[in-house]
Amino acid sequence: MGINSIGKIFMPKNKVFYELFEQVVDTVAEMGGLLKKLVAEPDYDKRAAIIKQIEDLEHRNDDHTHRIFTELGRNFITPFDREDVHYLATSLDDIADFIYASAKKINFYHVNPNDSGIQKLTDLIEQGSAEIKIAVYGLRDMKDLRKMTEALVKVNSVENQADDVFDLSIERLFEMENDAKEVIKKREIYQVLEIATDKCEDAANVIESIIIKYA
Repeated sequence: MGINSIGKIFMPKNKVFYELFEQVVDTVAEMGGLLKKLVAEPDYDKRAAIIKQIEDLEHRNDDHTHRIFTELGRNFITPFDREDVHYLATSLDDIADFIYASAKKINFYHVNPNDSGIQKLTDLIEQGSAEIKIAVYGLRDMKDLRKMTEALVKVNSVENQADDVFDLSIERLFEMENDAKEVIKKREIYQVLEIATDKCEDAANVIESIIIKYA
């Protein structure tokens, strides 16, 4: 048994949740970065390789999330309300799911990601996931509430910007695109990308609720 494994045995049970949440949010933020890399890649086959990386991270995230639920059923001591532990784990998992869904649809539909709407929305997803990471890491000791709050405000701003980008992209799509199939494909991709930003905001709302209760 390694030193790290021995350390986990003696780790206070409520600390296990912080570690798991940090592992989850690390994965989510990495997926956000890879999604941005994906839409900057013009080659279909190279995009497929990036999607495989995103898929592997999504599966890893599922394992981390399952571990949180297992620990929740096993331990009486949690760092905050059991309901909030469940909500936060679920909301972070949702971000990962929609990032992966977005990546899959881009190649599945053979859509050229060099599109202003897709580019802007993936930028916002990367920003939102990075800010969520800052907020989640702050939960361990809640010593820098200002930094956490600023991150949450930025997530809300990202979601508002994504709504505007989505609306403008749909409007432009119907004005400029004559191919009905392309309209359907791009509209669906825009929708999934925009939902990913919604899920970032959902996670931010859970964290805000935890701060209000326990800070």
